Amino acid sequence: MSLTLPRLALAAGAALATLASPVTAPAAAAVPSPLPGHQHGENDRLTVAVHGVSGGADGTFEVRCHPSGGSHPDAGGACRALERETRWGRDVFAPVPRDTLCTMQYGGPATARVTGTWAGRPVDATFARSDGCEIARWDRLVPLLPQAR
Repeated sequence: MSLTLPRLALAAGAALATLASPVTAPAAAAVPSPLPGHQHGENDRLTVAVHGVSGGADGTFEVRCHPSGGSHPDAGGACRALERETRWGRDVFAPVPRDTLCTMQYGGPATARVTGTWAGRPVDATFARSDGCEIARWDRLVPLLPQAR
């Protein structure tokens, strides 16, 4: 069988998409632990301090997960965002790598600092909307971090 260049590229793209697809648990199954040996609820507590967001979203909020609670205006949504982004071997709060090429766009003056413990690990992360990569990093964690436009 002979593949033309466009068909070969299409087949390769489909194969890569299959490899890159996340594995998700069935909806009825319990949420798996993000890290081996970690039991949900073990000190999953975060403090989120937000500044420079319009619409009254500034402030300092507590978030607890498993079960969700705290002073955060959408603790359940914040916990779901964290769960969605948590993967074994990857720090959901990691900064953008220094060698990453990012678009030069300004997303506004919003800043945030998240401290506490998530998935059994200490967290001390800062967020800003200073370029395209930082905007995407912020937006991945909405509503833990407020929607900023």
